[in-house]
Amino acid sequence: MRWNKSLIPTLKEEPADAEVISHKLMLRAGLIRQLSAGLYTFLPLGWGAMLKIMQIIRDEMNAIGGQEIFMPALNPIEIWRETGRAEDMAEIMLQFTDRKGRETCLAPTHEEIITDIARNEIRSFRDLPQTWYQIQNKFRDEPRPRFGLLRVREFIMKDSYTLCSSWNELDTEYLKHDYAYRRIFTRCGLEYIVVGASSGLMGGSASQEFMVPSDAGEDKIVFCDQCGYSANMEIAKSVPNEVKFVEITEQKKVHTPNLRTVSEVSQFLGLPEHQMLKSLIYVSESDGKPFMVLIRGDHQLNEEKLAQFVGSVVRPAEPEEVIQWFGVPVGFLGPLNTPENLRIFLDESVPDDEEIKFASGANEIDYHIVGFTVGDIRIDERGDFRLVSDGEGCPECGKKLSIRTTIEVGHIFKLGTKYSEAMGATFLDDQGKQNPIIMGSYGIGVGRILASAIELYSDDDGIVLPITIAPFEVIITALDVTKPEVVRVADKLYEELRGKNIDVLYDDRDERAGVKFKDADLIGIPIRITVGRKVADDIVEIVLRRDHSTQEVNVASAVDKVIELKEMLDNEIFEKLDKIERKWE
Repeated sequence: MRWNKSLIPTLKEEPADAEVISHKLMLRAGLIRQLSAGLYTFLPLGWGAMLKIMQIIRDEMNAIGGQEIFMPALNPIEIWRETGRAEDMAEIMLQFTDRKGRETCLAPTHEEIITDIARNEIRSFRDLPQTWYQIQNKFRDEPRPRFGLLRVREFIMKDSYTLCSSWNELDTEYLKHDYAYRRIFTRCGLEYIVVGASSGLMGGSASQEFMVPSDAGEDKIVFCDQCGYSANMEIAKSVPNEVKFVEITEQKKVHTPNLRTVSEVSQFLGLPEHQMLKSLIYVSESDGKPFMVLIRGDHQLNEEKLAQFVGSVVRPAEPEEVIQWFGVPVGFLGPLNTPENLRIFLDESVPDDEEIKFASGANEIDYHIVGFTVGDIRIDERGDFRLVSDGEGCPECGKKLSIRTTIEVGHIFKLGTKYSEAMGATFLDDQGKQNPIIMGSYGIGVGRILASAIELYSDDDGIVLPITIAPFEVIITALDVTKPEVVRVADKLYEELRGKNIDVLYDDRDERAGVKFKDADLIGIPIRITVGRKVADDIVEIVLRRDHSTQEVNVASAVDKVIELKEMLDNEIFEKLDKIERKWE
């Protein structure tokens, strides 16, 4: 491609509304343009990189037996009501009524549609297992789109689905996807961490996330450098740090006027925050009933863990609801003398030693109770409801855990029979008995791969894309196109490289050298050939974008040198793939 005939609208200044590196550079380098909040157009360079990523995905999905299909983005809402997700996902699902009054939606994912295909087409265990995948636009009504391609309202996703006749089959297909995903992200040049994760609204028995470490991410993972334990913050476990408890000799009610927060009350009482019990009221969306969760004052509640424990979507009670139900505002609630029908859950990090006494709200305005034990509380169940904190002990080896901010680029789920049972997708086993199909779901954010690569690989000059996903592998920079000799050599190299099936961009613009060099660095093409002042001596310059290392070569050997550098960059990826192969063996 010749730059002079291309749409590559680079910008000198950083866009004022871009917050993260990838967003800034994708706009500056002319990869994308914003249509409105959370909606982006991919321009030729950006779409070229996306096509490279999608081809890698297709290669690896086909290699594990995946069959590519394409499902409608526009869905009748009735099919989502069959599983209850029309209500569960109502906040993020774009819904509307068509001209005939039919309720429809734009699909945020496609589990229901796959299950509908399966119930109509799968009959026998002999038809299984199946792996179907698509690369398709998805729509989610994000309340706050931000960070460029990292949080958008319309995005391109690879989603695949496995249909199995047994749990052993599902285990096998799940591991195939784990393997394929590691190869995909490695081939895209990403550094990533695989962590245990919550299944959330997807449901199912197990899931893993593929996370790219980045300050631009909105997910936090917990990991142990010593033993390799890792998990998303939503489900991570830890061993709390040891704390000392203050001796309390008697139980008493203390007047605490206008003191509501743990910090305020603990200072007033002269107790450490970990000796306070937070009494939090939550509501189960499945039955609308409130319940109380007790955690240490120095800990934070993990709503995802709580939802999994309760088996329902949960929400914090509104302040006016708390007053209506208990007669006191938030801040003065406590676990003693509560209504008999109120379920009370206690976090497992709260010790039940009779010698350890706590303080909490007295269920009376402006009063707290000091000096009660866990044994004084009517507890329904104990569980792990708290967020892990940095530096706590690893649940596997006891060493210190670390917390890192990451970008989620992939997620794999064992769905089990949640969707097949709800929608009646069954098969006949070898005994002639009807059974629900056992399913798995596997997603990759295609745009997130590109954004994550730019977050990982950029410098003060611009983007430094891995060669496998760069829109072009080589850029030829002709410094003075008014000189026939420069044009002759640049044209020759351009045709020779194209003849070798190398993706090459030819900067044939009549621009100053400084402008061309800045643009070449900004768009991040891995290898640059500079045809300039030494062309009269039959010399061109070859530059490796990632470190700006430079070498001068004879024109006749330039193409061979480019191929050598390309093979070097490719081999760095292949070596990482070899490690995956050896691990899987």
